[in-house]
Amino acid sequence: MIYTAKAHDVVKGEEKTHGVTVLVDRLWPRGISKDKLAPDHWFKEVAPSPGLRTWWNHDEDCFDEFKKRYRAELEENDSEDMNELRKLAKDGDVTLLFAAKDREVNHAVVLADYLQ
Repeated sequence: MIYTAKAHDVVKGEEKTHGVTVLVDRLWPRGISKDKLAPDHWFKEVAPSPGLRTWWNHDEDCFDEFKKRYRAELEENDSEDMNELRKLAKDGDVTLLFAAKDREVNHAVVLADYLQ
């Protein structure tokens, strides 16, 4: 099963993780030290491309179009990070960690749906 969790809430103990933890942002979350979050993996290459991220700018009104474009990127993504994440998702529980403020409108939700 694929889960998502807000990195800041995991560090505070307000949200639990399941199985392998994977940070799926290109940048490390602000205000969190690497020893406090300590994910099992940090797969930068599964995050949306810089161009797509800039275009979307977390605009909720554009989320449906963002999902389409991001899924297209995921279909074409043959990076080592993506291949390892696909394998982990097949083998057991994975929690995708993200830094976005919105729990429902973010790339990790799209990625989790893609991996299901």
